[in-house]
Amino acid sequence: MRFVWAVAAFVLAALMIGAGVAQRTVFQGPTSYSESIEVTQDVPYVLVDGAALASHPGAQTLRAQGDGPIFAAYGRTDDLAAWLSPWQYAHVEVDDEGAITTTIVEPEAAAEEPAGDDAAAEDAAGEDAASPAPLNPAGSDLWLDEFADEDLLIETLQLPEDMSVLVAADGATPAPAKLTMTWPVVNATPWAGPLVVGGAVLLAVGIVLYILGIRHVRRSRGPRRKGLPMPVTEPIDLATAEEEKGVIAASPSRRSLGTRRRRFAVVPAIGLSVLLAGCTSDAWPQFSSSPTPTPTATVIAPESQQAPAVTEAQAAQILARISEQVAAADEALDANAAAKRLTGPALAERRTNYTLRAAIAEQKPLPAIPSGPVSILLPQAYDGWPRTFMAVVGDEEAGNTIMFVTQDDPWSGYKLSYVGGLDATTELPLAPAYVGAAQVSPDNAFLAIAPEKLAAAYADVLNKGDSSEYAGLFDEAADQFRSGVANDRAARLDAFNQTGAETGSLTFESVPGSQAPVSLATLENGAIVAVTVNENETVRPTTEEAVIKLDADSPNPTVATLTGATQSATGFTTTFGDQLFFYVPAKSSSERIQLLGYSSHILDAKVIP
Repeated sequence: MRFVWAVAAFVLAALMIGAGVAQRTVFQGPTSYSESIEVTQDVPYVLVDGAALASHPGAQTLRAQGDGPIFAAYGRTDDLAAWLSPWQYAHVEVDDEGAITTTIVEPEAAAEEPAGDDAAAEDAAGEDAASPAPLNPAGSDLWLDEFADEDLLIETLQLPEDMSVLVAADGATPAPAKLTMTWPVVNATPWAGPLVVGGAVLLAVGIVLYILGIRHVRRSRGPRRKGLPMPVTEPIDLATAEEEKGVIAASPSRRSLGTRRRRFAVVPAIGLSVLLAGCTSDAWPQFSSSPTPTPTATVIAPESQQAPAVTEAQAAQILARISEQVAAADEALDANAAAKRLTGPALAERRTNYTLRAAIAEQKPLPAIPSGPVSILLPQAYDGWPRTFMAVVGDEEAGNTIMFVTQDDPWSGYKLSYVGGLDATTELPLAPAYVGAAQVSPDNAFLAIAPEKLAAAYADVLNKGDSSEYAGLFDEAADQFRSGVANDRAARLDAFNQTGAETGSLTFESVPGSQAPVSLATLENGAIVAVTVNENETVRPTTEEAVIKLDADSPNPTVATLTGATQSATGFTTTFGDQLFFYVPAKSSSERIQLLGYSSHILDAKVIP
């Protein structure tokens, strides 16, 4: 009976192993599906729409082939379309029937002229003023990521429908004409592994039954028959008999028998390990347990709200580029290079610093623009331009820096307009980065004070202190800048009066800066607002015979450097630029306006006319 069960186990094992192997070989379909795209017309750019990339499930592998450099980048479809609007390009998309097609998109007639920073692009524009100059897409701040290679570029992506891929060479030469998109095909065989392993187990069981059957046959003596009576046997001395006959005992020792059994038992284990090694994860059933969700605070964006200007990874990449380029400009004292990444008050104070450092060896550079890490990000939720985001960069040990960064159009890089050290540690009701915030209009009437009036109100507080009509709007307890300005003015005035009070006067005045405020809304109807305030320090002679002189060995030669004069009968005015960041609550709130951060540096000096 043991032989019967052994044969049955062998047959069933062969069927199971054969079925499992067949599922992984002859019965397994293709592992991927590909679509070939060929652009018949020479165009500088190819836009592979997100709908085409997501037309099949799974990761998308894009293959672009051409002669020379190949560039690819991905980002939001609307951003890519806006960037491509001045030029002709090929659009790879999905038609109504689900087929992937390629159409040539002509330039928009009302498209804005790209403000490229490339000198080669400007030269090309002079040669052909009828059409915009080609622009190299490499390095644009719109891309979430970009890739480059020679002759052949292969990248695996996982993009949703609202993101697309731009393929080009360098903008001036035709883009690669041969593209291939490949998607994985789900052809898992979850029962192949169990069938193979189950068959191996049955095979081992059959082998054991077969061995037991042989062992049973060898031990059984068959039917017994009666015979003639046997003579009485007596004990025989085996040692003596062997010595007499010259016979040597050849029966194996117990140790050698045990070794043979162990070797035989190892064979099925080795075979099973080989079978298991040949089975991949998709050859087994996947039993995944869903984790229990943990409730968290969720902010739901209104249906009418647009997408945030940047993602967290994109903002980190932009700030790293700004930091690198401004650092190079600081080292070279090149204001034109700094202007590629700075604007507004951030650029104005650096222009002055470069002038002073070129003339005064002891003049210190301005603090470097930090590159990260980004601890807080509040992007503007806006699909058009200009678009802005606020970021807090740094940590508690190195110090935090708050900044506003703006992009004027799709072809320009983001530029830093406001930057200052973060002073307050108040937790603000900010929307998450994936939601973004709306930009607050300068004349917003629902805040404690409109952004366009904030600089003048705070300047009045700096001038008059608690007697200002706006003093009650601001939280004085957390305002270290205000107390610092008051103490500095008092100390400078005391020092001046000790020597020049009889022949001159020193006055201070704070006035709102000329830069427009930048503001983004917070939750609870508040706003983060950045403004500029100029502090004017004026020294005048009080008698007709008096003259204000700037000695060559003066400990502060900045005024002489900026004005180009060493003395004046009318006096000098020195201007310090303050970049101030405030949290302005809603008008209905009982909170006061809080100063979040600031920076203050010399901006200009003039001879009084």
